[in-house]
Amino acid sequence: MTAGVQKQTAHERRKGESALSEFADYVEKQQKNRSSAGRAGSVAPSDSGYSTQSTQYEEHAELDILDSLNLAETSTQVRLKDLLLDSGEDAEVTLQQLSEVLQKRMLEGNGETLFDLGQEDNGESMSFSKEQWDVALDRIRRAAKVLQAECQILMTRNVGGPEEVEKVNEKDKSSAGKIMIRQEPETPEDVIETRIAVVGNVDAGKSTMLGVLVKGGLDDGRGKARVNLFRHKHEVETGRTSSVGMEIMGFDTHGNTVASNVPGRKLSWEEIGKRSAKVISFTDLAGHERYLRTTVFGLLSSSPNYCLLMVAANNGLIGMSKEHLGIALALNVPVMVVITKIDICPPQILQQTISQLTRILKSPGARKIPIFIKSRQDTIETATQFVSQRICPVFQVSNVTGESLDLVRTFLNILPHHGNYDAEAPFEFHVNDTFSVPFVGTVVSGVVKSGMIHAGDAVLIGPDSLGQFTTTHIRSIERKRIPVPVCSAGQSASFALKRVRRKEVRKGMVVLPKLDAPPKVYREFIAEVLILSHATTIKTKYQAMLHVGPISQTCAIIDIDRAFIRTGDRATVAFRFVQRPEYLAVGDRILFREGRTKGLGIVKAVGYDASKPLDPHARNETNEGGA
Repeated sequence: MTAGVQKQTAHERRKGESALSEFADYVEKQQKNRSSAGRAGSVAPSDSGYSTQSTQYEEHAELDILDSLNLAETSTQVRLKDLLLDSGEDAEVTLQQLSEVLQKRMLEGNGETLFDLGQEDNGESMSFSKEQWDVALDRIRRAAKVLQAECQILMTRNVGGPEEVEKVNEKDKSSAGKIMIRQEPETPEDVIETRIAVVGNVDAGKSTMLGVLVKGGLDDGRGKARVNLFRHKHEVETGRTSSVGMEIMGFDTHGNTVASNVPGRKLSWEEIGKRSAKVISFTDLAGHERYLRTTVFGLLSSSPNYCLLMVAANNGLIGMSKEHLGIALALNVPVMVVITKIDICPPQILQQTISQLTRILKSPGARKIPIFIKSRQDTIETATQFVSQRICPVFQVSNVTGESLDLVRTFLNILPHHGNYDAEAPFEFHVNDTFSVPFVGTVVSGVVKSGMIHAGDAVLIGPDSLGQFTTTHIRSIERKRIPVPVCSAGQSASFALKRVRRKEVRKGMVVLPKLDAPPKVYREFIAEVLILSHATTIKTKYQAMLHVGPISQTCAIIDIDRAFIRTGDRATVAFRFVQRPEYLAVGDRILFREGRTKGLGIVKAVGYDASKPLDPHARNETNEGGA
């Protein structure tokens, strides 16, 4: 166990912060080598949802752009400009070719794409006149219609109209613009879904902000907007979230928010799902320190594509805000910040908050570039570049006056879908909540990590306290409370299970396809960890709460590759689950905490052989004793 408690020095704290960013990048790379243990040699998904086929070469994502620049000496492709302006005899043929270009781009963007009208793929300007731009826009709209897609003009230069923005270069007279092209989903399972986890300190305005975004009205300054999001009576009385709340926001093919025509009326999830082409799923998490375990569980189990950090302008980045930001950075999830309550905050206090936020985001632990968004142009350009995780957009809003809320909605509409999922791999589903529904039976909800599942399929759910799996069938599947026949990788869904009681299922279980060989579960595993913060030293027999996706269980350290570890150290550690064995795979990301102690890691091996200790000194002693 730990020695006497002593205060952590500033040097030790900086050591832990600077190690975080490097280790998070290392974990992201290691997840691409997640082994297929227990998955019949398949390609396994990583904890962030990325498909992870093992390869022998190192990938450089920053060089991927070179593939799209057509730098080959003999390019046989027809230039985009020719397709956009063709008005000759082959106009219909080139229109079909243009449709194929759009279809390819929309497949890459999960049903939507941002088209730079006036710019070639390699970045060259097409030098459109106003008349040519109008012709090209008409051709794009006709090509999109063939694909049952709609075009929304986001911004234009040298074109005129409400979407016109300032010129970058006064000498450049060519017309150009950005257009969002979004496909009409044929079925509810084709709807684009982006998951965003909302975190921040208590009283930062998380639930209020979501209430305003989703309902469309404004807050009265006394918590009117947040009441609809609360799940428990005590939450309404105290005004504080204590559970993991879920809320959805829909956008149609034209980029408009799906909302009720009647002021104040909130649409049901079914209505939003059926009318939307893109759905943003918000996970409303608790800000109070008392509910940190619930917040960490919500962050890991919902597999968010993005993290939205709320900061109250009059309080700054205090309390649990730093904890939540640290966890989001550890998970390598892109972060965006919203500064709320700017209507009641004095200007000098707001400036202090902005300075503090900038300092923390630029620190060695975060290595983010804060971009303060003030205009529609900033919003569109930042949203298109948000695939780079180094960028951190910062909004300043008021939920009472409605200031800058339209910029947040525009940003969420354009936000690219982040994450690649492997629908070809064997099915794997992580349970993050359980329900008992009258006349339906036991229902489990969660995220499909990989593969595809159909209603009626035979599956295994487990492990139970003995490490056993139960055979069952999927009675029905629902996404956003809409019945669907099939569900694939990357989607969140709920399954109704046949002949399974609710008390037999729990959070942290997995649903797997029924195979001849039963899945393997493990009580012990070896992980490479980084200690982010701890007051003293950590030795064997130390216990902490360990989070692996939706699994939350107390773990004991049974072996370390050295005598002890402290803040900023990277070490190989063997863990043992205290209560029951769990379903794990090499490459799973882990997070452990106990009070203020925080550690991040990645599973390197499942199972542990006590005859082969990790510490070389202990190994030598064992060998000598055996001799």
